[in-house]
Amino acid sequence: MRKKVSIIGAGNVGASAAERIAQRRLADVVLVDIIEGLPQGKALDLNEAGPVDGYDVRLTGSNGYEATGDSDLVVITSGLPRKPGMTRDDLLQKNFEIVKSVTEQVASRSPHAILIVVSNPLDAMAYTALKVSGFARERVLGMAGVLDSARMRFFIAEALGVSVDNTHAFVLGGHGDTMVPLPRYSTVAGIPITELLTKETIDAIVQRTRDGGVEVVNLLKSGSAYYAPASSIVRMVEAILLDTHAILPSAVYLQGEYGYRDVFLGVPARLGASGLEKVLEIRLAPDEKAALDRSAGAVRELIGKLKV
Repeated sequence: MRKKVSIIGAGNVGASAAERIAQRRLADVVLVDIIEGLPQGKALDLNEAGPVDGYDVRLTGSNGYEATGDSDLVVITSGLPRKPGMTRDDLLQKNFEIVKSVTEQVASRSPHAILIVVSNPLDAMAYTALKVSGFARERVLGMAGVLDSARMRFFIAEALGVSVDNTHAFVLGGHGDTMVPLPRYSTVAGIPITELLTKETIDAIVQRTRDGGVEVVNLLKSGSAYYAPASSIVRMVEAILLDTHAILPSAVYLQGEYGYRDVFLGVPARLGASGLEKVLEIRLAPDEKAALDRSAGAVRELIGKLKV
């Protein structure tokens, strides 16, 4: 029997993720959205692409949650997107209510599922899903680090004129202005970028990585990024459904790792069939740890505003 992935939110991010899951033949997909006809239409369109692209997975669209029952994995993309001039923090209260409601619905119907939260502000919404679902921390993850690292990898490749396949980027912390890209651990073909790029260029890449989402929002003028977020979601889905034990930067609930408790924060994590398998802890220089402390503090401030 094929695995089943439910994606809550059939907008650009959710639909793009559904397309990539189907093309990789990873699972049957249920698309859920409150807009009548939207998930049904996108699911039908993707089903009709199957004969051309050569996949037999089935996609279902629904305005309710009944079809999500017994999902192996649920991706939560629901929420208001950012608009120009809007920070992730501005989204907090509205998206909290949305994510809380969604989590209640999916957790009751798929009590053994793994949840991947994509809604912003990411770390606070992942915390919401964890507390509302009552799931073990291993089964609630936030998608942010894969995306942030991908953006940094592209900027590194662009600066050096090399293939993105040769790059590796390391980003810790909350998903937002306080994220902590780590040039010392970011490499090209195993060579630290600190040996290949000037400090000025590295500083510019770090800042552009932090501003990656905002840059896309400002260019689009309406809406936000969805191709790279969708690909990042599917990278995590693949690691879990195929039990690859891949080490991916993910927002996870920390229980003492890096000196933090009761907070979601982006860290390198090993993912497999059970969800989070292990948090990898690395040595941080004093300035790196101070930056991570600031990021954790910003996430805690958001969490403190939630009634969960």
